[in-house]
Amino acid sequence: MKPNRYENRIELVQGTLDMLILQTLRWGAHHGYGIGQSIRAGSADILQVETGSLYPALHRLERQGWVRSEWKQSENNQRAKYYSLTASGRKQLAAEQNRWEQVSAAIASLMSART
Repeated sequence: MKPNRYENRIELVQGTLDMLILQTLRWGAHHGYGIGQSIRAGSADILQVETGSLYPALHRLERQGWVRSEWKQSENNQRAKYYSLTASGRKQLAAEQNRWEQVSAAIASLMSART
């Protein structure tokens, strides 16, 4: 039987991808592929963002004014769109981090409850 490549995939909680992208951009501007690689590497290869999710999220964040983009030459001398965090994106990230801490504490509490 052929292994399913999605077998060990972890689905992100609704809205979590936006927070992860904003967090990644705190460390500096990246092109889309670099953002995906940073998320993967930063999660010890557990979180892998598919292109079909990443780019729509980046476009949504740009429309909301939380990231901006500009075309530049990449490390391998190709034209790529680089995304960076805006001031309102930093505020949004702080709000999302606070919400994430509340949600993850609530889930941890529920999961450790003895019945």
